Amino acid sequence: MSVKVNGQDFTQEPKPGQCLRTYLRDLGWFGVKKGCDAGDCGACTVYVDGEPVHSCLMPAFRAEGREVTTIEGLGAGDELHPMQRAFLDAQGFQCGFCTAGMIMTAASLNQAQRADLGHALKGNICRCTGYRSIDDALEGRRETDDASGDACGRNVPAPAGPDIVRGQARFTLDVDVEGLLHMKLARSPHAHARVRSIDTRAALDVPGVVAVFTHADSPKTAFSSARHEDRTIDPDDTLVLDDVVRFVGQRVAAVVAESEAAAEEGCRRLVIDYEILPAVFEPEEAMQPGAPVIHDKGPEARIHDPQRNIAGEIHGGVGNVEEGFAQADIIHDGTNFTPRTQHAHLETHAAIGWVDEHGTLNLRASTQVPFLTRKELAHVFGLDHAKVRVFCERVGGGFGGKQEMLVEDIVALATLKLQRPVKLEFTRAEQFTAATTRHPMRVSVKLGAKRDGTLTAIAMRVVSNTGAYGNHGLAVLEHACSESIAVYRCPNKKVDGYAVYTNTVPAGGFRGYGLPQTNFAVESAIDEVAHAIGMDGLAIRRLNAIHEGDAMLSTGEAHGDVIYGSYGLDQCFDLIARAFDDGGAPPPDGWLTGEGFALCLANTIPPGGHFSDSFISLRPDGTYELTVGTAEFGNGTTTVHRQIAASVLATAPDNIVLRSSDTGHGGHDTGAFGSTGTVVAGRATERAARALRDMILDAAAKALGVSRDDCTLQGDAVTGSGKRIALSELHKTADDDLAATGSTNGIPRSVAFNVHGFRVAVNPVSGEIRILKSVQAADAGTVINPMQCRAQVEGGVAQALGAALYEEMVIDDEGRVTNAQFRNYHLPAFPDVPRTQVLFAETHDTLGPFGAKSMSESPYNPVGAALANAVRDATGVRFHALPLKPDRLFAGLVAAAAEIKEPQ
Repeated sequence: MSVKVNGQDFTQEPKPGQCLRTYLRDLGWFGVKKGCDAGDCGACTVYVDGEPVHSCLMPAFRAEGREVTTIEGLGAGDELHPMQRAFLDAQGFQCGFCTAGMIMTAASLNQAQRADLGHALKGNICRCTGYRSIDDALEGRRETDDASGDACGRNVPAPAGPDIVRGQARFTLDVDVEGLLHMKLARSPHAHARVRSIDTRAALDVPGVVAVFTHADSPKTAFSSARHEDRTIDPDDTLVLDDVVRFVGQRVAAVVAESEAAAEEGCRRLVIDYEILPAVFEPEEAMQPGAPVIHDKGPEARIHDPQRNIAGEIHGGVGNVEEGFAQADIIHDGTNFTPRTQHAHLETHAAIGWVDEHGTLNLRASTQVPFLTRKELAHVFGLDHAKVRVFCERVGGGFGGKQEMLVEDIVALATLKLQRPVKLEFTRAEQFTAATTRHPMRVSVKLGAKRDGTLTAIAMRVVSNTGAYGNHGLAVLEHACSESIAVYRCPNKKVDGYAVYTNTVPAGGFRGYGLPQTNFAVESAIDEVAHAIGMDGLAIRRLNAIHEGDAMLSTGEAHGDVIYGSYGLDQCFDLIARAFDDGGAPPPDGWLTGEGFALCLANTIPPGGHFSDSFISLRPDGTYELTVGTAEFGNGTTTVHRQIAASVLATAPDNIVLRSSDTGHGGHDTGAFGSTGTVVAGRATERAARALRDMILDAAAKALGVSRDDCTLQGDAVTGSGKRIALSELHKTADDDLAATGSTNGIPRSVAFNVHGFRVAVNPVSGEIRILKSVQAADAGTVINPMQCRAQVEGGVAQALGAALYEEMVIDDEGRVTNAQFRNYHLPAFPDVPRTQVLFAETHDTLGPFGAKSMSESPYNPVGAALANAVRDATGVRFHALPLKPDRLFAGLVAAAAEIKEPQ
């Protein structure tokens, strides 16, 4: 076959059935990404004879004699295409995995298409940005700040930006590996079964198949796929390969072959004999006597009550809720439900493993937790930590889904057995059926209040469906039951919570970590009390919210390591109130309008310690090298860490060369989760930079023969008493290496606040919701990078709107996920997301670096509740389940109207 790609001629024949996307990647054009392989996400967009196409849908042979342009060939040589420049100026990306396809589509639009961007961009999905920055790029708005001065507080662009817009940023699988083998996994079609036998002979007869691994090959050490600093937080209920399967989609065997096609055929040829076991899918049923026992394990597994399928439970409170309800004038009692949702990061779970010449197991993985993954792999396989290296390049989104070990363990097994490089990449369907999800929760809240709005009692019962495995089950439950009611001053509180096993796809860590689910229930109940007494939604929250210095109590014990590093909730209320004091534009004729609000409190760091080490050194040319352990997956840590170090060292961020997320660099980092990339890892960087600054000043004072107190570090030199020495010269003359280390343990922790408000219009005929105004006020401390922090809020709001309006994984009566594709699972696209106004409180946190707080997770938390409250205000009907799909709204409005018309 003859094809021209980016001006170069290629004659490589495509493989049978190969699509253009994989053909181009085989040629080394890694800017062409896989997000869905179904034409749903647009990450693989290229031009064929000048026309944009989704290359995953085009057979490669159809490119015969044609000209193909990928993102790498969009510009002219080293010159950026105007659209690449526009995306760079507006920073129209976060993780960057979708960016190449987005730019290719955007650059192809004519004037008529640009007049309707919602329609023109509907085929390109971004999970990170919330689309505002993409819109800014298309409108030619510049967001980056090139002004000089202190690096912190400026809109410093991401250092990887130029590579991202060129398609040259390297993600997990963007690498050529000689002799690479491909793995595919055979998965269970049953929700609960015992594997009697696996006949591998036909699979091994497939040309190209190298090996088949079953439970007979698996280490017997049980573990949890969840990764925490303290591994005992999660139950040891998982094996690399098990002879009992507990959900549809669980891996049963691994086939490794010279090609993906051979590995897939090998999986199809396996003959697996199952003994079908009873299954249970609803957590309330799973807790009942006589229900099928999903994990019949002993105390060493740390399962709270295996015979009742309870992975973990919590009970506690303060005061006496019965007395509190007796004192109440108004009592609201309701139950709310939030379903499974998918992380939908566009880069699926993937890893490549190999053993190097030193006998070290190397894993190049798409992970938020390389150090904790190394630790667990060493535990499971009985290896010395020094003989395991885990690292990641740029990660294509995470949102908590990559705080798991879902591919690294099985890749390690095959790599160690075969002593050859092995790759595993999840399909999009596997992300839905075999990765983790948000925990579905049923939350009952009983709320008592006086007629003046003062709360007298809160009782909450939470039943969380943790799925077939307990990864994150108890930790998510504890978090869900904590800040959601700790944010309110109330003398009487009671909490009962259960994380329950069922024979469904496992749940896991997800942005917000349980708080969005309970926040939806609590904030809905607060709003119902406000309606009952005729009180404004913001006013009742102002009245009852904790003030600085108040104890933050939920289950009875305050977290002793949580303090008010700063308090900005009062400012958030003021900002929201002013933003909605505008009367509003008139709604469409016949539509109902309403406003709704919700608040949330989030502890800025996970409990129990979160550790991070940073290393920084002066380079021979007078610039700096900074090494951190935290990973970059759109959270912006590579930008912020350079800003922090640059501010301390009085230099420009461009003078900081950053290395990150590689256990081979030394030190330790708990991981990029819990919004810790800035407040924990950033604090370690600040400490390392301050230590290095002191060393530089000491060395310069000695070299210049002046007092240390007279020395000033500025840019590329140190001055003092009229003398000057360049840093490059200082590096040569210093007696010792100018290098320093900074560390932190994440204790104590501060608190962040977010308040969200919506104005909506609801069509009572169709159930459609139209968002007229969306505002979030955030207490983010001193904002290190306003552009980037705003983008985190916007992305969190967009993702939460997806869960509030559209997203829902559907499980059938046999435990199967029935909508395991993007086209059947409505992710927010460009036209679905309104522009959210982001307002920051002015606070300075005593714990975070330069006064910063975390702001990656918390913006998600109040959105669903605020939207539901706005719909309630518009329609007078309380909807107790998300998402608020039009058909459900219409049915609810009809039912409410019929109930009103019934004679009393």
